[in-house]
Amino acid sequence: MSIRCTARARRGMVAATVAVGLAVGVAGCGGGGDDDKKPTASASASQNGGSNPSTQEGSDELLAELKGEDGLILQIAAAQRDSGGFVTVSGELKNDGDEATRVSVRTAGDETEIIRHGASLGGATLVDSATKKRYYVLRDTDGRPLTTTGMPRIDAGASIPVFMQFPAPPTNTAEVTFQLPTFASASIKISG
Repeated sequence: MSIRCTARARRGMVAATVAVGLAVGVAGCGGGGDDDKKPTASASASQNGGSNPSTQEGSDELLAELKGEDGLILQIAAAQRDSGGFVTVSGELKNDGDEATRVSVRTAGDETEIIRHGASLGGATLVDSATKKRYYVLRDTDGRPLTTTGMPRIDAGASIPVFMQFPAPPTNTAEVTFQLPTFASASIKISG
């Protein structure tokens, strides 16, 4: 009888441990949710007729503008250092061409772990030439890149908000080179 009670108690402890682990994992992977809210907030600000446009709404304060294939332009509006040791690069992907187009699958990079999760900007990197280090897009525990994924077909003249999250370079590094397959490279400044 006591063996059954012990076995039940062990199963209960294992179940509780797994539940706590899953809760912590979900909370840890939920950091990208704030980035998803940023475009919504700037869209609502423009609908309310706000006089101060955010950097994602196309103000003249872009960090960089990178030209890609088929008339696509990546406008980087911010590279913000977070207190958690991350750098979040955000902006817009604009179709400056005459026809609707999709983002090339090559922007996901060539790592099989990232490619198996579909279209993304997972091939992006930050290069710190001072320390001679390259920083790759972060991934969650399932190997999904912490970037904009599942990008739709972009109509001519339209744009979509995008983000990518990287490990932060040392705090004394303020400027890095941003690279994304099929797009030109550009030097950007990290704030924060």
